[in-house]
Amino acid sequence: MNFFRGVMGGQGAGPQPSGAETIQKLCDRVASSTLLEDRRDAVRALKSLSKKYRMEVGTQAMDHLINILQTDRSDSEILGYALDTLYNIICNDEEEEQDAVAPIPASGKHKNASVPDEAAQKQADDLGAQFTDQFVQDPEHVTLLLTLLEEFDFHVRWPGVKLLTALLKNQGVQMQGIILVSPMGVSRLMDLLADSREVIRNDGLLLLQQLTKSNAAIQKIVAFENAFERLLDIITEEGSSDGGIVVEDCLLLLLNLLKNNSSNQNFFKEGSYIQRMKPWFEVGDDNSGWSAQKVTNLHLMLQLVRVMVSPVNSPGATASCQKSMYQCGLLQQLCTILMATGVPADILTETINTVSEVIRGSQVNQDYFASVNAPSTPPRPAIVVLLMSMVNERQPFVLRCAVLYCFQCFLYKNQKGQGEIVATLLPSTIDANSISAGQLLCGGLFSADSLSNWCAAVALAHALQDNLTQKEQLLRVQLATSLGKPPVSLLQQCTNILSQGSKVQTRVGLLMLLCTWINNCPIAVTHFLHNQENVPFLTAQISENLGEDERLVQGLCALLLGICIYYNDNSLENYTKEKLKQLIEKRIGKENFVEKLGFITKHELYSRAAQKPQPVFPSPEQMLFDHEFTKLVKDLEGVITKAVHKSSEEEKKEEEVKKTLEQHDNIVTQYKELIREQDAQIQELKQQVASASAQNEQMQTTVTQQLSQIQQHKDQYNILKLKLGKDNQSQSNSQGDASQVNGLQTEELTQLREEVEELRKQHTLLQTQLGDKDALINNLRSETADGSAGGSDNTELLKELEALRSQVQSQSAEINQMKTERQELLRRAEAGSSDAVSSSDGSLDAAKMAEVESRLAAQTSETERLKGEVKSLSESRAELEQQLASSTSTVAILQTEKAKLQTEVQESKKEQDDLLMLLADQDQKIHSLKQKLKDLGETVDDEDDLDARDQTDDDYEEDEDED
Repeated sequence: MNFFRGVMGGQGAGPQPSGAETIQKLCDRVASSTLLEDRRDAVRALKSLSKKYRMEVGTQAMDHLINILQTDRSDSEILGYALDTLYNIICNDEEEEQDAVAPIPASGKHKNASVPDEAAQKQADDLGAQFTDQFVQDPEHVTLLLTLLEEFDFHVRWPGVKLLTALLKNQGVQMQGIILVSPMGVSRLMDLLADSREVIRNDGLLLLQQLTKSNAAIQKIVAFENAFERLLDIITEEGSSDGGIVVEDCLLLLLNLLKNNSSNQNFFKEGSYIQRMKPWFEVGDDNSGWSAQKVTNLHLMLQLVRVMVSPVNSPGATASCQKSMYQCGLLQQLCTILMATGVPADILTETINTVSEVIRGSQVNQDYFASVNAPSTPPRPAIVVLLMSMVNERQPFVLRCAVLYCFQCFLYKNQKGQGEIVATLLPSTIDANSISAGQLLCGGLFSADSLSNWCAAVALAHALQDNLTQKEQLLRVQLATSLGKPPVSLLQQCTNILSQGSKVQTRVGLLMLLCTWINNCPIAVTHFLHNQENVPFLTAQISENLGEDERLVQGLCALLLGICIYYNDNSLENYTKEKLKQLIEKRIGKENFVEKLGFITKHELYSRAAQKPQPVFPSPEQMLFDHEFTKLVKDLEGVITKAVHKSSEEEKKEEEVKKTLEQHDNIVTQYKELIREQDAQIQELKQQVASASAQNEQMQTTVTQQLSQIQQHKDQYNILKLKLGKDNQSQSNSQGDASQVNGLQTEELTQLREEVEELRKQHTLLQTQLGDKDALINNLRSETADGSAGGSDNTELLKELEALRSQVQSQSAEINQMKTERQELLRRAEAGSSDAVSSSDGSLDAAKMAEVESRLAAQTSETERLKGEVKSLSESRAELEQQLASSTSTVAILQTEKAKLQTEVQESKKEQDDLLMLLADQDQKIHSLKQKLKDLGETVDDEDDLDARDQTDDDYEEDEDED
């Protein structure tokens, strides 16, 4: 330890060693010491010198420190010192380097140590990158740090987290690649968020921020490691928007995971995490106290919402997120902040931008936004309140841009909203007692503020975007310019202000409005050309050689004139397509016209506006182009150039070709309609044919049935005719037929009677058998009752058996008692204390023992006899139980047979009923046949007459026998 005392500045008489020498000795001690305590003290000394002598420690000690991390894993203290030392030489943070100076010279003295020169400072800044490159040359070093993070000891885990963060800051891409391929690398870092020690968890957030920058693969892994759930839980625990710096770190990490990562955005939406964002924006009524941290947190939260609904995302994903935000009430909460008082200006501006993108292109959200009212007296629509801010020159510039963006998003693909805005300008809907959106737009369009002119013109142009109906409706708008003068149209007023030579920003806004207005609207083109001053003004503007600032106005004038040519319907004789092109050729020149038209796309602000829909400008003077207008220019530039260069002959040919194509299309359309009509007729005829076929089949079936019935009647008639033809010649034909029929009927009746008699006999036999079986069953039941009586005898036997068992148990107890007494006598006999006592007691004990043994023998024999009786009784009981079981089984079998016989009887009864039904049917048939014979005029005897005749015949035969 004396060595370290000298190194660390102990009092010594000799010259003090320089810093480099000291560090060299410490490194030698780290490398050569065999005792852990010596190595630990040396590393501690290096840590204390690492900030002041950063270069020397990093150059000489890095390899030794890495070796310590590999070999001394069992000692957490030395590991912590080594990690802290590595962090001090790698970290470039200003707060860590405020004491750092330039590398020390060999003499050990610093020159201008308090104020390092720029070269020394730059060299110190480069040290972190230099040592980081040296450390990450071997990926195993990074893997070693990831392994050390599994140590729960605070003195190891915390410096390890800080060291990895510093490495990621200095060499992010290479570190990301190493961690990505390291087994469980990202998972180990995610475990830091679950650490109960807040300082480790918070530094883990900073580490994950650096890890997830611009790396989609790592972002996906972190997201699927349940990062969203953990981060949202931390935000809630820390107080949401009222939380501290930890909430800010969580939000920054969420932005890293979601921005430009469609997979994570979809995972965030599918996991229902959008719903958990709603409580963030529940701002209280008292908005007077907004801390700087709360403003920062809420600003990041709004950015997070915008990431999910950004216009650069896929349309399907954006629409799905917009729907979720409306359903969970997030949009309603944002609108509440929008209309609240006391909200800071930057938060209000960002909230407007956020609401803009939540409603952009979503009809449901746009309709809801149109219904929002400001809490004023009387209530005013939120759109009107926002437009009042947009045309107010005293409002901040960024706020006015945000309102313009919100209005544009409200009208984007919203023809219903466009119609409502234009309707506020029409004479029939103007309300003098209230301020409408149309009045505010007109007021801003013609105000003295050029920025208000531009914003109002662009907003009105969005109300006409891709909506031919509203373009035509806006032509009806009339404006009262001054007292005593007739009103002028809105279109005319725009061209009047344009010709008066106002500011460039105002003219650019008006030209964009006019181009959007008359584009693809021939009626608006005709209205514009109807003013005799418009075309000369445009040609004059285009043909002049003006300054750099006016070039954009010239290009827009050329675009406006080109639209008048391309969408001209030649309804005005003085301004047909051909005459306008001739005018351009004479006054301007075709090449000069095309060149001026190209000034628009060559402007430096054009490409900036074309990048994204949101109007973002560094200053009001640079606010010249609208995003949607850049799309219009891109679509029209080529077609206008072609239209200007085409000759009249080419146009005629094109018109002829167009007419031919239109005629062809008309012919094709006519044929298509004819084919549709014929198809409809064919389908109708097919249905009629199908119904007729069905009717035909039904009629054929009916005819077949009728023919069959006729044939049956013929057959019956032929049979009757044959039967009637076989009668005796002595009798008349009618009597012979009747007797034959009666004979047949008598035979059938006799046969049926015999069958019924046979069934009756069978029924009687079955009933007899059933009675026998019932008697047998009764006998068995009586035997079973006897068996139960025997069971009562068994019960008596069981009672006797129980009595014997109790007697045996009492005798066994007595035997046990006697055995105990015998043991006691033996013990006393063996332990006798004197001869006299022994002799007297011995004789007594011997006699008593003999008596006990005799009694025991008799008791044993009695017990054996009783056991034999119990065994015989048990056997008798088992035999009786077996007989009882056999009787029960016999009864069950007989009951089964009885049920079967009852079933057979029921079937016999059913068969008898069927026979009776057949007899009844037969009687009915006989009766009908008799009736038919009677109808035919034949004499038919009834059954009573036949019975009387049979009786008479029998009496006659008996008389003959007597004779």
